[in-house]
Amino acid sequence: MSTHAFAAREAGGKFDEFDFDSGDLGRDEVEIDVRNCGICHSDLSMLNNEWGMTAYPFVGGHEVVGTVAAFGEDVAGLTVGQTVGLGWWSKSCMSCSECMAGDHNLCTTAEATILGRHGGFADKVRASAEWVLPLPEGVNDATAGPLFCGGVTVFNPIIQNNIQPTDRVGVVGIGGLGHMALRFLKAWGCHVTAFSTSPAKEEEARGFGAYDFVSTNDGKGLQKLTGSLDMILVTVNVELDWDAYIAALKPKGVLHIVGAAPKITASVFPLILGQKSISASPSGSAATLREMLEFCGRHRIEPQVETFPMSGINEAFEKLHRGKPRYRIVLENDLK
Repeated sequence: MSTHAFAAREAGGKFDEFDFDSGDLGRDEVEIDVRNCGICHSDLSMLNNEWGMTAYPFVGGHEVVGTVAAFGEDVAGLTVGQTVGLGWWSKSCMSCSECMAGDHNLCTTAEATILGRHGGFADKVRASAEWVLPLPEGVNDATAGPLFCGGVTVFNPIIQNNIQPTDRVGVVGIGGLGHMALRFLKAWGCHVTAFSTSPAKEEEARGFGAYDFVSTNDGKGLQKLTGSLDMILVTVNVELDWDAYIAALKPKGVLHIVGAAPKITASVFPLILGQKSISASPSGSAATLREMLEFCGRHRIEPQVETFPMSGINEAFEKLHRGKPRYRIVLENDLK
């Protein structure tokens, strides 16, 4: 079966139209008619082969929303025409200890949607059924794409760290990840503090759910929070004054990292004295994705997006490259 897509032919190259034969549908696979697809910073990293694993022609796109077009004979629980989504992962073994425990995203043989296969910048995309999730009532399908990667990336730490509604949580960075984290944590019931290098983002941060705002250009603001936060969620990919953030944690507090900062340099003694910890997590399991979607539907949570036609993919990537989106980009499928 022929699939029409946009592909880049070389590292850092422009996307142009590309057709490929997707072959026979596997017994455990679902084919999705793509309605829209978010652009994640990981797509930009893959385009530029920053991780040394990109195969060209490269068809990115792993924040997919669409409808079920067909499914293999071993697939149950889905119907043709049903609205579904697909994120970073597209297949897991379903038999290892991690999969059996519900941690499908930690499966050592899990396959990514845009690694070794073509992703959602296309009219159709395929994945194993365990990663194709129906959108529950209350979730806006026009904006839901980024939930399947960026959204679950910041929702997962809430689950993994057993965050309670009475907890005080800080979010570092008010961008594509951080603004969703603020919305989740506000609806979770937490007292949320936003940290940003840009004082101009204070009004927006409060609109997303922050009770307090700290400009990190002023070290005194962080010092005032010493010993007050149960978790600090780091969504930026830059090195920070790690000791200062660790000092802001309560005893048993956790500094949780989802932004790909180059390295962490921190003093160990404050961690020992306060029984504090540093942790990190990738994306989220299929089970956590399902829980996040239900939570979003119940609280009417959605990312703030800008839309482009899929035919405007190069313009959209240029905007992402310049760091200008407010706050996620979604491509609407206009492929013929």
